[in-house]
Amino acid sequence: MALKTLPFDAADALDTPEAQAELLAEALASGDAKVVTAALGMIARAKGMSQMARDAGISREAIYRATGPDGNPTLSTLMAIVRSAGLKLSAAA
Repeated sequence: MALKTLPFDAADALDTPEAQAELLAEALASGDAKVVTAALGMIARAKGMSQMARDAGISREAIYRATGPDGNPTLSTLMAIVRSAGLKLSAAA
């Protein structure tokens, strides 16, 4: 008998701003740009890609490209996504 599985999207678990901020903080702490872009993509999916694009003032396609596996967002795109998610970046010594 075949095992029945259900699709899983981790973005579904990011249902609070706190969860989204924690994911982004951990991604930034990794120091890996690909982890950061993947986290931003997951946050965008959790908030709704169309709404995120409207709030950021960029196209959905631009967000998908920037946060995809080969994505390398410009700083302005990264900041637009973070701002539209209602998050802030910070630095510490």
